[in-house]
Amino acid sequence: MSSPRAQLEALLARGLGDVSPALQALPVEGEARAAAVLILFGVLDGVPSRRASSTVPIDLDVLLLARASTLRAHPGQVAFPGGRLDPEDADAVAAALREAREETGLDPSGVDVLGTLENVPLAFSRHEVTPVLGWWTRPTPVRAVDAAESAEVFRAPVADLLDPDQRGVTVIRRDGREWRGPAFSLETPRGPQTVWGFTAMLLDGLFDRLGWTEPWDDAREIALPVPPSAARA
Repeated sequence: MSSPRAQLEALLARGLGDVSPALQALPVEGEARAAAVLILFGVLDGVPSRRASSTVPIDLDVLLLARASTLRAHPGQVAFPGGRLDPEDADAVAAALREAREETGLDPSGVDVLGTLENVPLAFSRHEVTPVLGWWTRPTPVRAVDAAESAEVFRAPVADLLDPDQRGVTVIRRDGREWRGPAFSLETPRGPQTVWGFTAMLLDGLFDRLGWTEPWDDAREIALPVPPSAARA
């Protein structure tokens, strides 16, 4: 089996296609604000996954963060490092690396950018997001740099995300309609987290196209995290 980095490079070389058809079906109406996220894989330099996966090494990880509960947009949600493009950013790659440095403290010089995925429209927030795929050649310590922005920064073992026992769907039911999306349950140094929404859709699509996905029960529902405002009420 080729290395995860080689698999990522081969996937980009042959054309990734649309990793998020559900999101692409909801185009942004009007002018969209440009944004970028960094999907950064690497070799975990801490404690690897405790489970063996048939598709990935136990020390493969991806960088994630938990947004601060006080933020107006997506409070408390698990996300990739990223944000809007600033005027001084040359392109989406520069924006993704800048945001990752500002949010997690990583050294961008240790990141090899492998390429970009197809832009993803986010109709709700009126953004068009460019996912930037990277490989961490020289990992540096990460942390929640600004508590007003991030509650936690962590390196998630991919084998844990692929664990069928930790996978399922979140379901939003409103006004007689239902929205279902992939979700991952995850243990982090600060406790359990649920990866859902935009981040989970990108991970799910990427894992499928890489051939990393292990069979899982898409009828199993994972409860949505309680919004911070509701928890304080």
